[in-house]
Amino acid sequence: MKLTTAGESHGRALTAIIEGLPSNLEIDVHEINRYLALRQGGYGRGARQKIESDKAEILSGVRDRKTLGSPVCICVENKDYKNWEEYMSPYGADVSARRLTKVRPGHADLSGVLKYDQTDARNILERASARETAVRVAAGTVARMFLRALGVEVEGYVRSVEQICDDREYTFDEIRAAKSSELFMPDPAFTEAAKKRLDEIRDAKDTAGGVIEVRVKGLKSGFGSCMTYADKLDAHLACAVMSVQAIKGVEIGLGFEAARCAGSRVHDEIFYKDGAFVRKTNNAGGIEGGMSNGEEIVIRAAMKPIPTLMRGLDTVDLETKEACRAATERSDVCAICACDVILESVVCFALAEKILERLGGDNMRDVKARYDLLP
Repeated sequence: MKLTTAGESHGRALTAIIEGLPSNLEIDVHEINRYLALRQGGYGRGARQKIESDKAEILSGVRDRKTLGSPVCICVENKDYKNWEEYMSPYGADVSARRLTKVRPGHADLSGVLKYDQTDARNILERASARETAVRVAAGTVARMFLRALGVEVEGYVRSVEQICDDREYTFDEIRAAKSSELFMPDPAFTEAAKKRLDEIRDAKDTAGGVIEVRVKGLKSGFGSCMTYADKLDAHLACAVMSVQAIKGVEIGLGFEAARCAGSRVHDEIFYKDGAFVRKTNNAGGIEGGMSNGEEIVIRAAMKPIPTLMRGLDTVDLETKEACRAATERSDVCAICACDVILESVVCFALAEKILERLGGDNMRDVKARYDLLP
């Protein structure tokens, strides 16, 4: 299975093409739109979310709500394009307006300008923008439907916002219920503390990041490989998570904490009970030797603060080479909830890739039959 996305932040639309989906997978566009709406929500979001109300349009590969086995194309229109067509049209545009030369620290602006031989950072930021993740959420929701058909579920929640950190361990159902929180945090006390801190950060014209945890429940053992290291499941998942804008660190299971503990406190002891191998702990986060082991997969990711600050940071103007304050674009104070939805989506797609890589199958009946045969 393969995903290709296209589109710019202020372009006409964002599109995703999914290749390799089996036929007869039932697709619910309302569920796709529900996750698109979740991606736009959360405390700390900016003004653009009030302009855009993302909706997915399926252009190909689905008939009567079921996949055909051909490439699936999904489009998410940028409703703000009408205000940008003069500057963004592929058929002729006023490129002298809306130029960005005061490159922003922490963004792709400067590196992209140098790499792609540009003089206007807008030609970089339009694609580097996290706006692109709207169609990754759409595609990831299709992958979520595929996983659910096999009995695999994916949920995430926010563990911390800046320094407001909730270290309590929650059940899968408690994590799912956290979606009703303004910050996807299970504990109302931590939610209120984080909201207060975000208000302070907004007043200072600054931004904040945080930590998201994603869990996978119901995946059978043996996905990934210990034989070819590029095929390790944890490597594949880490790559998917790190591909999301603003992610600067990934942990599986105990993660970095494992480096601070003795082995007796890290490795999950194995027992045999009622005809099955079991573990009483899950410090490995559901992956051992690059393969799923049947336990819940636990992934944590660190999201850096958004690099577009309303007060700007010190930088250099591309044209004049003089010191200046970085440009400001319409931005968020914190997009941690959006990041949670995006991470769930890329994890769903990465898992679907690994499942189909192992099982094959041109239609859902064959895929389900093969999955059900696994121990």
